[in-house]
Amino acid sequence: MEERIELVATCLFGLEKFLGEEIDSLGYERILTMDGRVIFSGPVSAIARCNLWLRFAERVLIRMGSFPAASFEELFQGVRALPWERWIGPDDAFPVKGHAVRSALKSIPDCQSIVKKAVVERLGREYGINWFSEEGTRMQIEFFILNDTADLLIDTSGAPLYKRGYRKKAGEAPIRETLAAAMCRIARPREDVLFWDPFCGSGTIPIEATLMMNRIAPGSFRSFLGEEFLDLPESIWRQARQEAQDLRIRSGFEAYGSDIDPAMVELAKENAASAGVLDQIRFFPKNALGLETQGRRGTVVCNPPYGERMDSREEAHRLYSAMGAHWKNLDRWQIYVITSDEEFQRHYGRRADQIRKLYNGMLKCFYYQFYKPQNEFEKTFHDSKNHGFKKKERTIK
Repeated sequence: MEERIELVATCLFGLEKFLGEEIDSLGYERILTMDGRVIFSGPVSAIARCNLWLRFAERVLIRMGSFPAASFEELFQGVRALPWERWIGPDDAFPVKGHAVRSALKSIPDCQSIVKKAVVERLGREYGINWFSEEGTRMQIEFFILNDTADLLIDTSGAPLYKRGYRKKAGEAPIRETLAAAMCRIARPREDVLFWDPFCGSGTIPIEATLMMNRIAPGSFRSFLGEEFLDLPESIWRQARQEAQDLRIRSGFEAYGSDIDPAMVELAKENAASAGVLDQIRFFPKNALGLETQGRRGTVVCNPPYGERMDSREEAHRLYSAMGAHWKNLDRWQIYVITSDEEFQRHYGRRADQIRKLYNGMLKCFYYQFYKPQNEFEKTFHDSKNHGFKKKERTIK
């Protein structure tokens, strides 16, 4: 029977539900879901499969253990008691980094020093040595201390999993691939409905939707730190990649990606080609205000300028108003817009059917979802003085 271990998959705040469902679909057992992470158990081969398949995860880490750590002594003793020799060899490098939240131990540098010292003492005793060259495989140790309880982990991903490998270049304010995938998941892409991002930039949103619809593992385009671990057989990575290749399909899904900047359109084409999905996405220059239904059913999923890192807030508000005025002609199309602006509905001139709080890195954003037919009263919002909204109706819960 294959050895079972505990693992942690981290994610952006707001994506825990989707990440947990992915872990379930891979056949692993969830232990605990908390803000920004899901703890679960599985065989050692889960390390390879999860790195390849988790579309919404930032990292996959081995969970070495958890224990109370309200003092430096408790932290030292708890770390030293863990079986680090199971993964770290006598020549391996083992740097330490971590976080502490709502805990008595607040100094990260001091915690790093204590953890390092405890691991050195444990390995020195196990290997009968008192000096480590640290010239071998890099085994990144991470600690996470929350409410005086420490979790000790070893990273298996290396570069964060949102760095898929297909996006060689990006625009000025790129969206994370993991967040783009979540936006697509919420919008429920379908084969018989045109998927259109009219602010496509470097193409991340339509690329992620197409990868999802074709069952292409998001980690197919890159390597992982865990592939260098001596105690992880090469066979589990080979089998996981073969499985990913076998599960690919060629769906009838169709996506458009347009942008007002022709240079961004060319960049998006390069990225889609790198991901192997260029033949299913039509990229072209176009002003986002010029969308038309072409007599088809469609879904718009987009990440327009926020006024945070590009353009001004006032320019963003004028754009949102113009979007609402022009896109009301899209009839029954579903529209999904992410922005950090809590006043988006007022400027857009329509009340969202649902709003979901998501994070683009550390920036809190709101995903405005319009999927019910727009009624005649809403279509007149742009002709009213206050766009039809009272102050209390603008409150987002």
